Amino acid sequence: MELLLATKNKAKKKHYGELLKNQGIKLLSLEDINVKIEVDESGNNPIQNAILKATAYFKETNIPTLALDEGLFFEGLQKELQPGTHVRRINGKRLSDNEMIDYYVGLVNQYGNHGLLPGYFLYGCAICDGNIHSHQYQSKRLFSNKQSKVIDEGYPLDSIQIIESLGKFKSELTKEEEAIILNREQQELLQFVSNIMSQEKKHDNR
Repeated sequence: MELLLATKNKAKKKHYGELLKNQGIKLLSLEDINVKIEVDESGNNPIQNAILKATAYFKETNIPTLALDEGLFFEGLQKELQPGTHVRRINGKRLSDNEMIDYYVGLVNQYGNHGLLPGYFLYGCAICDGNIHSHQYQSKRLFSNKQSKVIDEGYPLDSIQIIESLGKFKSELTKEEEAIILNREQQELLQFVSNIMSQEKKHDNR
């Protein structure tokens, strides 16, 4: 089955495409279907933004669409300092990968303890297939003021996130280690997508 991913981020398309391929789902991007869509992500939280994106992409393409959005929150930070859904856009400016690393290392230095600052990503997931299906879940994170030399393009914060169970930066995980961690963290997402797409397949077979 085919599912359109509502993103222009090539790294995300590759990442989620590999995860969902194991479930028999072929993930498409706008490049694959030669369509351009701009969405005003004006939601107040990850779920609202995911629904906005999934709905807009489906209306334009009539292809079942998966949209993902995330918000980053840190322990002990005041509300106005929380990145929330603006993980890459700070004070109205879209940061490059290197600028993101510098900014978040600065937060760890200012608000962390012994060079570490715990927090979590709040993930919003939505699928639009004519109806809206949504889900959200959290993944805890530990950010460091030290940086790995390995930087994943499109995922710069992986180079300052420490996986406590392994004592390694997220960007330095082997494929096997990453698969285990991601499978554990994103099991809810995969289950959500699998359930909705199974319903879609049953509907198509009627």
